[in-house]
Amino acid sequence: MKEYDILIVGGGPIGIACALEAKKNGLNYIVLEKGCIVNSLYNYPLNMTFFSTSEKLEIDEIPFISTKSKPQRAEALEYYRRIVTSNDLDLRLFEKVEHIEKENKLFSVVSSKAVYTAKQVIIATGFYDIPNTMGVPGEELPKVSHYYKDPHYYAGQKVIVVGASNSSVDAVLEIYRKGGDVTMVVRGEEIGKRVKYWVRPDIVNRIAEGSVKAYFRSNIEEIREEEVVIDTPEGKKIVPNDFVLALTGYMPNFAFLEKAGVNLSDDGKFYPSYNPETMETNVGGLYLAGVICGGMDTHLWFIENSRIHAKLIIRDILQKA
Repeated sequence: MKEYDILIVGGGPIGIACALEAKKNGLNYIVLEKGCIVNSLYNYPLNMTFFSTSEKLEIDEIPFISTKSKPQRAEALEYYRRIVTSNDLDLRLFEKVEHIEKENKLFSVVSSKAVYTAKQVIIATGFYDIPNTMGVPGEELPKVSHYYKDPHYYAGQKVIVVGASNSSVDAVLEIYRKGGDVTMVVRGEEIGKRVKYWVRPDIVNRIAEGSVKAYFRSNIEEIREEEVVIDTPEGKKIVPNDFVLALTGYMPNFAFLEKAGVNLSDDGKFYPSYNPETMETNVGGLYLAGVICGGMDTHLWFIENSRIHAKLIIRDILQKA
């Protein structure tokens, strides 16, 4: 069995950054990705525009040229795919890592296709795979989704969008402009403060003019086949409904981390234990990179501020060699 210096779990932008850094420094590495290249970005809404400018999404100082300062999903896919292919990075796609175990000084990594041995492991898996559920009756109905792709599907339909984050607001505005009848259900008192500054006035004005209905300080109580029960400050409202987009956020795979031996905080935030100077966890030789470092606070880390993780990790590995 081939032994690798580094096995990287996750082929997103930060996993790719780790692979580039490993290759530059002559380390024998492999990347295992359960989906396609930058799988999370691929599953973003088709028309999504990033909050960050293109230069902040660059990795390894490779220029990211976009038609506008803030790139769209398709441009990001092209950028990261070309990095992988142009640098001939060793990514094994559609291969899910199922188990990581340290045996003496080496790691045994079991995937859906093979078993690998590595001296070090980097987990850079993001948080887009497990949605935060509402825990209400009817959430399992086929008309309910925790992911949004394209507004055309909802044209002429009565759609409830849960949440007031960037993803929720983007979905509401797109569906409204494609002829959907959109209602927002928002737990807070207003549209989220982190919503893109050029988008927030648009949704506020659409709500003010009545083009989009919004229930603030409200929660869904029950989802039925043709209607939804909403708990509002004015009492329960029964709203006719065809589809529910519960865009309530996502979380890292904490069970996967714990199974690998990583300690998590017991304050409900599930912060993983790691050294911020090296990104090494409490398991020697096991490192974290990217947004997974933030536990439930998934807004703490982005591509732009976690790109540095790759250099920190590889530097630590080289110093210990």
